[in-house]
Amino acid sequence: MDSIVIQGVLMGDCIRVSDKSSAQKLSLDGYGDDEDGGYNLKPFEALYLMAMNKMSITQDDVLLGFDDLLEFCQEEDPDILSKYLIYRDLRTRGYVAKDGFGFGVDFRVYDRGDFGVRGAQFLVFGLDQGDRERAGKFCDSIDEITKMGKEPVVAVIESRGEIIYYKTNRITFENNKP
Repeated sequence: MDSIVIQGVLMGDCIRVSDKSSAQKLSLDGYGDDEDGGYNLKPFEALYLMAMNKMSITQDDVLLGFDDLLEFCQEEDPDILSKYLIYRDLRTRGYVAKDGFGFGVDFRVYDRGDFGVRGAQFLVFGLDQGDRERAGKFCDSIDEITKMGKEPVVAVIESRGEIIYYKTNRITFENNKP
C-alpha cells in the first residue's frame, strides 16, 4: 500500500471506508469486503492498518488512537487481541488472511500470490498459550477443516505475543488391549 492514509469511520462492529479509490486499493490488497452498502473492514484489519500508519479512524468525528480502537473492539469481541496478533503476523509474512469459518480465532489464509486467483489453502486457528482445549473438539475442528479442502494450521500465541504455527492433521488411535 502507498503512504496515503486511508480514512475510516467506526460503525458498530466494523470500520467503513467511504472513499471509492481507497476501497478499491484495499480490495486489491486483500483487505475488507464490499457489504452492507459500503466497504467495510474487520476490526483486526483496521488495527493492523492503523499500526502500520496506513489508516486513521474516527467515531462521532473524534479521531481514535490504536489503544482507543482496541479497547472499544475488546468490548465487542474478547478475542480481538489474539485475532490482531495472528493477523499482523500473517500479513508481515506476506500472506493474505480473511475471516474464517467460525472455529473461534480463525482465518482463511491464501498462499502467497493466490489471493484473487485461487481459494484459501489454509485455515489457521489460534490458541493462546496456556488455554485449554478439549481433544475431541480439537479433532472435530481438524476434521471439519479437512472436509472443506483446507489445510488446518494451529497458531499458538506465546505469552510474549510471538506466534508459532503447527500444521495438523487427523490422527487415530487404535484401541490398546492388554
